[in-house]
Amino acid sequence: MIKLLVIICILIGLIVVYFLTIALFPGFDVPNQPLAGLKTAIEIGGTNATPNKKEVTFAAKGDVISAWLYMPDAVDEKPPCVVMANGTGGTKDMLLEDYARHFQAAGMAVLSFDYRTFGTSEGEPRQLLWIPHQLEDYGAAIQFARDLDEIDPQRIALWGTSLSGGHVITVAARDHRLACVVAQCPGVDGRASAKHAFDTNGISHMLRLVVHGQRDWVRGILGLAPHRIPVVGQHGSIALLTMPGEWEFFEQFAPETFVNEVCARIVIRGDKYRPVKYARNVRCPVLMQVCEKDEIIPVASARETEKLLGKHADARYYPIGHFDIYKGDHFERAVEEQVGFLQKHLETL
Repeated sequence: MIKLLVIICILIGLIVVYFLTIALFPGFDVPNQPLAGLKTAIEIGGTNATPNKKEVTFAAKGDVISAWLYMPDAVDEKPPCVVMANGTGGTKDMLLEDYARHFQAAGMAVLSFDYRTFGTSEGEPRQLLWIPHQLEDYGAAIQFARDLDEIDPQRIALWGTSLSGGHVITVAARDHRLACVVAQCPGVDGRASAKHAFDTNGISHMLRLVVHGQRDWVRGILGLAPHRIPVVGQHGSIALLTMPGEWEFFEQFAPETFVNEVCARIVIRGDKYRPVKYARNVRCPVLMQVCEKDEIIPVASARETEKLLGKHADARYYPIGHFDIYKGDHFERAVEEQVGFLQKHLETL
């Protein structure tokens, strides 16, 4: 018995030494990976470039959340509102305005916001991608929209893409007052996505990435400055996103305000996030737009989510990759279907 206790104490001691070593010792710095061709505010449509758009703020757990509110032209009654936020590392000035303008032109209001610690929202440490916080931010945005005098509180829809495509399903499972949901190429199973990344990048790369995640996690527990890695990097480099197509996508669409850093602890937490588990609790219509050739999100996870959503699922499948849906004719088709879906389920309430 004594020998067993000694062995256990030695093992615990080794684990503590390991974590303290990776948390405190130098030598873990990751090279910056600057993106070329970042878009200016004029190129992506600055705050003043869109009519009936204004900056607004609301609170989430004591932090001020920065948002843009788009109102449709000359409405006779309180319009419905689409609440939207971006995917992994994205902010409201990265692509979201392209969608917001279409919804606005179709007679809908839009509330587009930055998560805590990202963009122009408050929150520390900066660039902390923490999923429970992002879900809370969606909830705070919904409540803010419902409280606006100019918005119909009974006609609130959610919109999300990639990671936030999973968020909107999770939030809808908790909030049964929502009218409908748009989930574009949704990340609905962190475990399946992590396995796919493991198969693509190899065990050596993934183990190196995990060590960086552990370093940031322990430093957070100890109250030390966070350890950050790039949000997106070249394939094979140390970054959160290194799958095929991700670097090229950010180079094409990231705004000049984009900060290519993220607290590394999300590496060891992202696989625990599985919106598919909550799908059976959703009570409103969900438009799922699934890319059948998705390079980063396994299509099987979307099919499972569709099955669990049951009669609430309106699933559309496209023979394209994850990033194709944001561009050209694929974008136009996707957003046209989104507008039709939203009008159907918002205007009939």
